[in-house]
Amino acid sequence: MAGSFDAAAELYERARPSYPQQAVDWLLESAPRRVLDLGAGTGKLTRLLAGRVDVLYAVDPSPNMLAQLADAVPQAIIAVGAAEAIPLPDGSVDAVLVAQAWHWVDPARALPEVRRVLAPRGVLGLIWNVRDESVPWVAELTRIIHGSEAERFVANDQPLPTELGPIGRLVVRWERPFDRQSLLELVGSRSYVISAPPDERAAIMRGVDDLLDNHPALQDEANWRLPYRTEAFRIRLA
Repeated sequence: MAGSFDAAAELYERARPSYPQQAVDWLLESAPRRVLDLGAGTGKLTRLLAGRVDVLYAVDPSPNMLAQLADAVPQAIIAVGAAEAIPLPDGSVDAVLVAQAWHWVDPARALPEVRRVLAPRGVLGLIWNVRDESVPWVAELTRIIHGSEAERFVANDQPLPTELGPIGRLVVRWERPFDRQSLLELVGSRSYVISAPPDERAAIMRGVDDLLDNHPALQDEANWRLPYRTEAFRIRLA
């Protein structure tokens, strides 16, 4: 399913949010000089790293996503690859950061690769933006559009790679303004919707329209805000 993003790279770039600066600062607290953005996609995280490190690598399996990244972050050293086969030499980076992507990897194959490319005392940082479903209308939105792999992974406390070392965790709550078009594009950028049959995709979009038109909490269009919870995890090699 992760491969579905290749055909929707422009939509993904336009619709998906960035990450809170507080969370990025926390991931970079060890001041790494050589950083790999693994599963970098269109560079939502990569552009927040640019100018803060000496060497910035970006690896993703999607050439179309990386084309978007190259335009946004020309100083990044880009390569097609995956967490299970990272195209970098041993010990070549001080930190591997994975934004909105660890739930797609095979940990049994990815963890040895992460360990291989990290220098001693290197850091693995994982980060996700997930919608705050404690807000009733957001929970209804999830029911309409179906929960994502990322949301299920974080909500269910899926196993994280404790064998690398102790795990630190940071949660940042924030809101993103939206309008009808941007929310529909956000929904359309999800892997489930991208790969759904046309009639199911259309039904999902109609459901989102109905939610925006009829939910009591969404009557003031000028103040539409989508609440997020950013979950960040930091693991230093033992």
